[in-house]
Amino acid sequence: MVNKFKSHPWHGIAIGAEAPTIVTAFIEIVPTDTVKYEIDKESGHLKIDRPQKFSNVVPALYGFIPQTYCDIKVAEYASQQSGREIQKGDGDPLDICVLSEKNITHGDIMLQAIPIGGLRLIDKGEADDKIIAVLKDDEVFESWKEISDCTEAVINRLKHYFLTYKNIPGADKPACEITHVYSRFEAYEVINRSREDYKNKFL
Repeated sequence: MVNKFKSHPWHGIAIGAEAPTIVTAFIEIVPTDTVKYEIDKESGHLKIDRPQKFSNVVPALYGFIPQTYCDIKVAEYASQQSGREIQKGDGDPLDICVLSEKNITHGDIMLQAIPIGGLRLIDKGEADDKIIAVLKDDEVFESWKEISDCTEAVINRLKHYFLTYKNIPGADKPACEITHVYSRFEAYEVINRSREDYKNKFL
């Protein structure tokens, strides 16, 4: 009977046997979306978080890695690598941006992604890392194996989005800060730590 029901995207989908080098990603929003969708944590259904109030749009497929959680272990690593005092993660699954040449028109889908690096983002004092990955078997982007393979324009677009997507014009202080753009090996560490945080929280 249980097989007749859709699995919860956060808890019911496996991260993948080859994690952290290849991971399952659940995509919530795509570059054409003018509304920010996200998973309702209780039901697992995609919901509207908020309309995009300003002109910034996400420059990649954006979602999360199932069975991950950003808490103490992720925050410890962010503190260690940044030299900042970060007490906790943001309490959400680990975010992932997936680059692809293909025009994928909607979210609420699963895909296989290859992490190549990440952004160490701090949101109001909490660790909120963004893993950067490429779509598995993508004809253009799968040749990118490391964050250094990304063009400066791609990195700048990602940084601009995350530095501005929560800002309110006229606010005295930006909501988010990016301390580092990091390598795939650091991305692997963040993924592994987020899996530990998930186990400690839910299992």
